[in-house]
Order: sequence, then C-alpha cells, then structure tokens
Amino acid sequence: MSGEEVAVAQPDAAAVIGEPMDINTALPLVIRKSKAHSGLARGLHEAAKAIEKHSAHLCVIADDCDQPDYVKLVKALCADHNVKMLRAPSAKALGEWAGVSKFSSL
Repeated sequence: MSGEEVAVAQPDAAAVIGEPMDINTALPLVIRKSKAHSGLARGLHEAAKAIEKHSAHLCVIADDCDQPDYVKLVKALCADHNVKMLRAPSAKALGEWAGVSKFSSL
C-alpha cells in the first residue's frame, strides 16, 4: 500500500461530533491538528527530510501541482519509505488547511 494515492475533494460541510467522517472531511482536520501539535512539515524540503527520517506517516500533495519533477520525487520517497500519500483538491485548499500564507504546490 505504500505510495498509494487517493484523490480528495473539497469538504462541503463541517463534521458533526459523533457522526462518521469521510476522508474529505477528515483530511483538513488531520492537517490542522498536526500543525497544532508541531507535527506538520510544509513544502518540498521539509517533507523530504521528514520522509527520509522516517518521521512522516502521511504525505499530502496538491492535484494542481505544476512541477512534475516534484510529484515524481515525492511519490518515489513515499514508496521507498512506506509513507501513505493523499491528494488534496488544490494547492490553495492545502495551504489554507496548513496555515501557509503563500500557497505552494505541496
């Protein structure tokens, strides 16, 4: 299952406490909680370091990333180090979830 990709759509509504969540609702929450607990690596450089140190559990990349070399590198690193990979609908959405002021492709 390493290097497996799943496309994630923009969440429509906030999750109700106690209700089952789908991946579209859970991913933004997981990213925000990771940031709150200082467990979020943002950008290609930080992500590559975290994956190579075996401290990464999940890698999220934007569907609209316009750098095919970056996508290839991240996919290869995730496959080599058995890190799960998910796709966010856009770099803008991913940046908002991660709290980045300048939205990037990763």
